[in-house]
Amino acid sequence: MTVQQIKQRFGIIGNSPGLNRAIDIAVQVAPTDLTVLISGESGTGKEIFPQIIHQLSSRKHNSYIAVNCGAIPEGTIDSELFGHEKGSFTGAVKSRKGYFEEADGGTIFLDEVGELPLSTQVRLLRVLETGEYIKVGSSQVMKTNVRVIAATNVNLQQAIHNGKFREDLYYRLNTVPIIVPPLRERKEDIYLIFRKFARDFSEKYRMPPVKLEEDAVYLLENYMWRGNVRQLKNVTEQISVIEEKRTVNAETLRKYLPDEGRHNLPAIYENSVNKEDFANEREILYKILFDMRNEINELKTIISQVSKNTGTSVAVSSDIFEKPNQNIGNSNFIKNTDNFINPVSEKNKFEKDKSMIEDTEEIIEESLSLKDKEIELIKKALEKHKGKRKYAAEELGISERTLYRKLKEYNLTT
Repeated sequence: MTVQQIKQRFGIIGNSPGLNRAIDIAVQVAPTDLTVLISGESGTGKEIFPQIIHQLSSRKHNSYIAVNCGAIPEGTIDSELFGHEKGSFTGAVKSRKGYFEEADGGTIFLDEVGELPLSTQVRLLRVLETGEYIKVGSSQVMKTNVRVIAATNVNLQQAIHNGKFREDLYYRLNTVPIIVPPLRERKEDIYLIFRKFARDFSEKYRMPPVKLEEDAVYLLENYMWRGNVRQLKNVTEQISVIEEKRTVNAETLRKYLPDEGRHNLPAIYENSVNKEDFANEREILYKILFDMRNEINELKTIISQVSKNTGTSVAVSSDIFEKPNQNIGNSNFIKNTDNFINPVSEKNKFEKDKSMIEDTEEIIEESLSLKDKEIELIKKALEKHKGKRKYAAEELGISERTLYRKLKEYNLTT
């Protein structure tokens, strides 16, 4: 069966090289029993490829079961996949077959396989290597002849680095990799897919199909589709239902494209975010402490120079360095430091400026509070980048989410 025939049979639209390559690999691997790992961003249509592989294999007359691993609670996923015996846990009123038993002789598709708990990953690895598994609450080893196809939209290698996914399971699943390209890498297919969806919705809602003007087509093809085909389908449906005019220009289309121009980033394994945020907050606190120490040392140097140049000792209250909440230095003091650094030979000149030295403790107003320093740095970063939180967060070395939380915590506005 050719790639074009596969597209017609399974309703796949597009002619991009990346899509054709993914379909070609699926067709070639279908007659075998090799494990396949399908990778791609959310909304790219990864669920079509396990169906292609199953329907073109010798298992097509047996069961095909699709399991969303991310939708099953961690406490029950072993029971769902491998079954359980009566009384094995609270609520187990009778024995139950798992998906691997139900799909014996067929194909099981594990979607979002990166969400599997580590304990379940061990069980899955044993099934892949030996075809054996044990029901929850049982001691009897069972055999199954199931072909496993897995899919993920997260970076499994990053998950391995973070200790959230087993490396041996990754290589066992990744026997044959299939990469589904994102929609932004299939620009020549975007308008074709739009027209297909427009025809489908015109039949569904019994109205003429929506058409795009030339400028709207250009906008459609150059938009960064973060939700991929799923987002394009939603946008097409919205336009088909809401717009009275059946011909849409770029200005109208733009209303349905949120955050235009932003880049679509690959999925990040979320469990590492909190650790990174904590490390970034710790670094900014260290930076604040070092800056305060440098400012104190500069003040000490200035006062020492004044004392040396005038031949008069100047006493500085120890409260400046011992009390963390004591105010130290303000803009007026810093502005007048040039008068202190320059040597003054005339006694009258010194007497005139003496009050400035003696009143140093009262003039100093800068806070050593970590909270105040953090607020000051956040304000400076926001002011520097004209209120743009993304760039302010990068300047501060923290995530945009942490910056948003700090703004809310300190009741700051941008």
